[in-house]
Amino acid sequence: MTSALLGFLKQYRDLNLQDILDHDKFNNFSIVHHSTSIEGSTLTEVETRLLLEEDITPKGKPLSHSLMVKDHYNALIYVLDSAASKKAITTDLIQHINALVMKNTGNIYNTALGEVDASKGMFRKGNVSAGTTYFPNYDKVIPYTNELVERLNNNLSKIQEELERLKFSFAAHFDLVSIHPFYDGNGRTSRLLMNYIQAYYGLPLAIVFKEDKADYYVALQETRRKEDIEVFNAFMFNQYRKHLENEITTYNQAMLQKPTSKKDRGNGYSLFF
Repeated sequence: MTSALLGFLKQYRDLNLQDILDHDKFNNFSIVHHSTSIEGSTLTEVETRLLLEEDITPKGKPLSHSLMVKDHYNALIYVLDSAASKKAITTDLIQHINALVMKNTGNIYNTALGEVDASKGMFRKGNVSAGTTYFPNYDKVIPYTNELVERLNNNLSKIQEELERLKFSFAAHFDLVSIHPFYDGNGRTSRLLMNYIQAYYGLPLAIVFKEDKADYYVALQETRRKEDIEVFNAFMFNQYRKHLENEITTYNQAMLQKPTSKKDRGNGYSLFF
């Protein structure tokens, strides 16, 4: 599987993506669409694109879903800018990503230990669970997150092989979502941390596809149950291969439709006829 993935990665990098207008922008839109759909957004990919490109909100859908999409997009741009400037991974960086993710949809939680404003990237002050999964006690959140940050920074510049870099990004994703340091937005923040590492290395960004949501949750649960990160790696490698294959296919189809000369463009009244 890994050798095949390297083959797809080479094919992807051999594409002349500059031939595709706004490729990176639309790829970012796709990342936002799938990540927010996993968390409950009902916006279609077209609606997501119209919202982010033209500020058109879909009719008959909750405003919170549009706000979730716009917040996630802003968080993704921040992540990509931070990676481009090689900004260090810190606890503050992770909290800021979460604050951007939850900016317009975060709730306020009143706990015995004080108020937690989820729109500010504040760590939880209570215990949480999802289904049958119980996450670490709230008093472990800060030390576990600090430990994760230290491990990431210690290894970020040491890893040279591309497959190991991908595994490193997947592990960061898994570790942060397993700490579950926030009341809300843990999945989106963890996937954005993964994207930060991939952008830092100049790798294509991974997508967890909305249609594979159930398998995604199973992979997370099975990884914890078996205490084997290779379970999650296998799932993420398949997602990554799927994304690269989709991109390669889309590019090749676009090139087949592209006029190659003025003569091919017909009577001149249209680019295509």
